[in-house]
Amino acid sequence: MKIFKSHFWYTKNQRNGILFLLIIIIFLQLILHFKNFDSQQLVDLSQPKITSYNKQLDSLKKKSSKKKKFKIYPFNPNYISDYKGYQLGMNVDEIDRLLAHREQRLYVNSAKEFQTITKISDSLLQKISPFFKFPEWVQKKNNNKNNQQRYIPNSRINVSEITTVDINKATLKDFTAIEGVDEYISERIIKYRSKLQGFSFKEQLFEVWGLDELIANKILSTFSIKNIPIIKKVNINTASFKEVLSNPYIDYELCIQIFDYKDEVAELQSISEIKNIEGFPIKKYNRIVLYLLAE
Repeated sequence: MKIFKSHFWYTKNQRNGILFLLIIIIFLQLILHFKNFDSQQLVDLSQPKITSYNKQLDSLKKKSSKKKKFKIYPFNPNYISDYKGYQLGMNVDEIDRLLAHREQRLYVNSAKEFQTITKISDSLLQKISPFFKFPEWVQKKNNNKNNQQRYIPNSRINVSEITTVDINKATLKDFTAIEGVDEYISERIIKYRSKLQGFSFKEQLFEVWGLDELIANKILSTFSIKNIPIIKKVNINTASFKEVLSNPYIDYELCIQIFDYKDEVAELQSISEIKNIEGFPIKKYNRIVLYLLAE
């Protein structure tokens, strides 16, 4: 009996605790009994106020998305960067084709030519071409393109106005004596010739930005290189970064590669060693070495 008594015997504090617990249980039972928790008291998501709030939220989301939407401003398509091309909707291959075209110092002068080079779809061209902004002289040329194509094959040369047939000495007046060559083109030819320190190869004429191939051939049928220009060369072993970068056929990245290669070999014994640079543009080698030597 003592064993059973020890299990069922409670102290005064324990009895008070049990009583308090029973009161709480009874109180909760009464609440559950008298309080009605039916489904009508739940929040109805179809109520007009909730529907109105949802519409307002949707409206705010739409406004936010419109603000984040990329806005296109007029731009020259010749200077599209990787990121700009991505924003316009071009894929990697299309962007690479344009950049490769630019590396050859070639430019597009119309929407049609842009599509030919990049191979973008008609739908994308229709979307972005209205924002193409070409220089004024290009626009003028495009407006008169049909007329130019008509008279180029039958064009006449005003021989009496030409003072020389040496392309490295020809003046603006000499070039404009050829029908189809206006002052804009003549100025670009002379400017590029100065940059090169004179034409060493007749093919360099085709590098003039915006010069139509038909017109270039017409010019070369009249003018030629009579004497190879004397070009001031820089010693690649002692030249500064800025001096090497002044080479019209060396861009910033190639210049860095050249100096990295110089750091590896200490000194170039022959200028032909630059061909050993990884990724060196072999096609431009003959033009690049016009301005460099290794001593």
